[in-house]
Amino acid sequence: MAGKVMTKSQLVSTIAEKAGITKATANEILDIIGSTAVNETKKNGQFVIPGIGKLVKSQRKARMGRNPQTGAAIKIPAKTVVKFRVAKACKDAVVPGKK
Repeated sequence: MAGKVMTKSQLVSTIAEKAGITKATANEILDIIGSTAVNETKKNGQFVIPGIGKLVKSQRKARMGRNPQTGAAIKIPAKTVVKFRVAKACKDAVVPGKK
């Protein structure tokens, strides 16, 4: 299907090369973006990366499920989850719509 996934060090190298900065600076910027995304999503419930998408904190309701081994009904408790919603511009660039 697809080739190998880009590693963090490859991403850092690409950022450094394209921005004309050192790899150490690029790594620091990437770490800042990551920690800011986590902190803002925790605090405000969402974090937008323009042109790529946004992290959204969401509540899942409690529901009934089944144990796949026994088939017994079990209650799945409510919980908070983090979802990533892809921006339309990114989605259209990666998977062009039908014309």
